[in-house]
Amino acid sequence: MIRATKFSFGGTAAIVTNMALIIGLDAATATRSAMVSGLLIVAVADNLSDSLSIHIYQEAERLESREAFRSTLTNFATRLLVSLTFVLLVLTLPIATAAVVSVGWGLLLLVALSIVIARQRLVSAVSEVAKHLVAAGAVLFVSRAIGTWIPAHFH
Repeated sequence: MIRATKFSFGGTAAIVTNMALIIGLDAATATRSAMVSGLLIVAVADNLSDSLSIHIYQEAERLESREAFRSTLTNFATRLLVSLTFVLLVLTLPIATAAVVSVGWGLLLLVALSIVIARQRLVSAVSEVAKHLVAAGAVLFVSRAIGTWIPAHFH
């Protein structure tokens, strides 16, 4: 069985952040280059800062140095790989299509990750998936609203 503990934080962060960024930028009618730039900036800068934060937290918790480093690298690699799948979608599909397909792809990944985690915890996969989809849906709703509101109020 796949152990989700090593990549669940990084995977979830990358999935939800990338979907939200694409949905918000699509609502703001961003160009493809602006969208790809934003996705890559998040894939690198936000990823590095989160990985560093996790690493420092683990050191503060006195996690063995080698394990903290492995965990940091796994988080970084997971987030980067997941983020690059969203970049690929934006690069290869028309923007409106990429936005819809990206949400579908992200939700599929989130459902799969939720099921793996639920099985490991021996809890209902349905309730875990539902909770995670509701949370992701709220993030997407707010991101779309911001992307719609900003261009309407700031010219």
